[in-house]
Amino acid sequence: MDEPLKLLMKEFRALREAHALAGDHLPNCFQEMKGEFLDYRPREMLVARFPVQEKYLNPVRMLQGGFLTAAFDNVFGPLSYLAARSICSTIDIQTHFLRGVEAGDFLTITGRVISRGPALMHVSGEAHGGRGKLVATCSANIVIQRT
Repeated sequence: MDEPLKLLMKEFRALREAHALAGDHLPNCFQEMKGEFLDYRPREMLVARFPVQEKYLNPVRMLQGGFLTAAFDNVFGPLSYLAARSICSTIDIQTHFLRGVEAGDFLTITGRVISRGPALMHVSGEAHGGRGKLVATCSANIVIQRT
């Protein structure tokens, strides 16, 4: 594991302990989508990759849009938590679908913190398919819950 990912896991453990969150594993939703973190810049950027699983296809055999948005949310959630150093909640999320994604492909999601204030954060991201083509963009507003 390279240094950015070691730092990511260290920060996750410290925050989970500080907020008395159960377990030290990644969220079930991230695990269900078989996510894998690829890169991390503290409080700025997080990259993860997700395989496009057969069970997430729509009737025309393309990735269903809700699962693509879930992949974004699986990056935005940890990124906002790490950036705010506090529990956060997404208050809206908007995805723009640009092209289809087939089973067997991979999505690489890059999430970035665009703006962070004391109560709100704005994040945005891009999803690229296995051949490097942009398949979707997404943005979300997140409320920081100070405890």
